[in-house]
Amino acid sequence: MERTAAVMRLHRPGHSRGLLDIPHWSFLLKLLVRKELRVRYRGSLLGMIWTYVKPAVQLIVYFLAMGKFFSMNDRVTNYIVYLFAGIVVVNVFNEVMRNTTASIVSNAPLVGKIYLPRELFPMASLWVAFVHFFPQVAVLLVATIFFGWRPGLLNIGAFLLGILLVATLALGLGLMFAAWNVIFRDAENIVELISMVAIWFSPVFYNADMVARALPDWLFFIYQCNPLTCAVELFHYAFWAPTTAVTSNPDLLGLPVGFGTFLAVAFALSLALLALGQLVFRRHEARFAEEL
Repeated sequence: MERTAAVMRLHRPGHSRGLLDIPHWSFLLKLLVRKELRVRYRGSLLGMIWTYVKPAVQLIVYFLAMGKFFSMNDRVTNYIVYLFAGIVVVNVFNEVMRNTTASIVSNAPLVGKIYLPRELFPMASLWVAFVHFFPQVAVLLVATIFFGWRPGLLNIGAFLLGILLVATLALGLGLMFAAWNVIFRDAENIVELISMVAIWFSPVFYNADMVARALPDWLFFIYQCNPLTCAVELFHYAFWAPTTAVTSNPDLLGLPVGFGTFLAVAFALSLALLALGQLVFRRHEARFAEEL
């Protein structure tokens, strides 16, 4: 009883423990996730099937445009696996960004009437995005098995690291834009712009060697340290590399040279953005009810 009272003790907005309070509200978090899913598919004939239809259509269009018209099939072995592995990463990043940015505004009645950690809304949006993410991964697995996918522990570890990296990056940015969106609705438009260019600023359609030939060394280093670039490369290593002979080179292991350094910088940047996102969110939290 004492522990329950401690957990439920009210805090003045902006003076809670932020994301650290989320585990104590896990039951409410589940309810918010279910609510978001019900609202999203209310009146929909296909429901969750759209989770499969949309990425499938996206894959077909990009595969025809890049694989066939731009002859990427001739440059990258099993290009369709390479392409799809990158697409699912960018898709989950974009969905987390869009969902979290709108999460406070779309839950305005709850924000204005009852107390609960406001971070619950962006966190629920993160989980909703991953509900849609894992069916795409399931389809990707089927495709990779068809191409002879035989993963090792390092490949599975790369998959888990990629998930952690993209979730940390997207949640950090999402917290910032969720707070700004309450005050300036332009935030949603900025997120849409980020979503439009994200897929082009990571090696989804092309490989890193093409970028290395086009950029000076210092700019290529910055490109490689982009957390989204690292997440895509981790997924390529997890799903695409085991379907090719690229892992036969022990020096490369299917990853760019110096990838350990890029990954360390990417995680540091993502954690910094998560901390900054939490700081911005808490700074504006006290104004949410008034602005909404």
